[in-house]
Amino acid sequence: MLRHVADSQPKNMLDQPALSALLEEIRERALEFRRVRRVPQDIVEGFQHVGVYRALVATQFGGLEVSPSTFLELIETIGHADGSAGWVASFGVSATYLAALPVATLETIYAEGPDVVFAGAIFPPQAAEVSGSDFIVNGRWPYASGCPGASLIGVGIAVAGESGGLPRTAVMPASSVRIEETWNTIGLAGTGSHDVIVEGVRVPEEWTFIRGGAPMLDKPIYRYPSLGLAAQVLTVVGLGCARRALDEVIAMADGRRSITGAPTMADRAHVQAVIGEAEAMLLAARAFFFGVTDETWALLVAGQTVPEAMANRIRLAATHAAQVSSDVARMCFGLGGIAAVQTDHILGRCMQDCAVVAQHAFMAKGNYEAAGRVILGRGSRPGYP
Repeated sequence: MLRHVADSQPKNMLDQPALSALLEEIRERALEFRRVRRVPQDIVEGFQHVGVYRALVATQFGGLEVSPSTFLELIETIGHADGSAGWVASFGVSATYLAALPVATLETIYAEGPDVVFAGAIFPPQAAEVSGSDFIVNGRWPYASGCPGASLIGVGIAVAGESGGLPRTAVMPASSVRIEETWNTIGLAGTGSHDVIVEGVRVPEEWTFIRGGAPMLDKPIYRYPSLGLAAQVLTVVGLGCARRALDEVIAMADGRRSITGAPTMADRAHVQAVIGEAEAMLLAARAFFFGVTDETWALLVAGQTVPEAMANRIRLAATHAAQVSSDVARMCFGLGGIAAVQTDHILGRCMQDCAVVAQHAFMAKGNYEAAGRVILGRGSRPGYP
């Protein structure tokens, strides 16, 4: 599934044999992830080994600075193996908004190598007390995906006198944070998206950044719309998961016969129609998604800026792909018949995982309204473009 876009990225960006072995292990252990409500540490370390977390880190810190499409296709491939694993791997994108930290802070973060695992939760921002040049952080934040395997945690803080609509994020060692295991869902159950609790932690200002703020590193990858990419890395998990559902139902259809004596599944007209429609839907959504990604990247590599209309198309394509992926996975589940209703059946899992992706705030249907506002010249909203 991975394709390598022609650009200036390094050769041999990923350990492909190790990635193949890791994907096989993820497929074999996916039910374990659902049961323990997290992606185990050895899998997170596998992501580090193959290059997931260094992929978007600047080369000056030992990273790879790959193109957005290259990273997105990597996450899509992992999401095809398991949605929760893809979701946790997607936070390799963190390097793009950590780039808003001072360079000296980044040098400290990457002092021991580029494979740093960052997780966190931004909303709702909690009021932070100002103490000199530091912030005293207290509060609870839900939905901190991947926090059990992270070494750094970021939380959203509200600072008196600051405005602009985008929250400030305070970064701290994971050892400063308490995790309360609250994540108990039908989809993406293995993401470990628990609550994080911080009590009286002092965070220097230079360890905070504005989410979506200007980067301190002048690299094309850090000029790509950061909030758009944050939505894309989650959406692409749905694309991979929906592709898995289609692959599974196609394989199932080839040899499955009805207990009532009906024709083989692949010989039934309604199955053929649904498969054809679902394939077209998914391929079209994926083409829009990666097309706008590559178009934006070409502008940045050429030294140009990304206009608002292009940033809007990134968000629109992400919303559309997430919604279509959910629809496709549901169509595949319907073709699975009574067998698919079993708790651990792959078609049920894909449908549930894709539904959660489509309900995330970044890709929910309400983003169509935001996209339409931009298209119609009625402005945007904070945290959208």
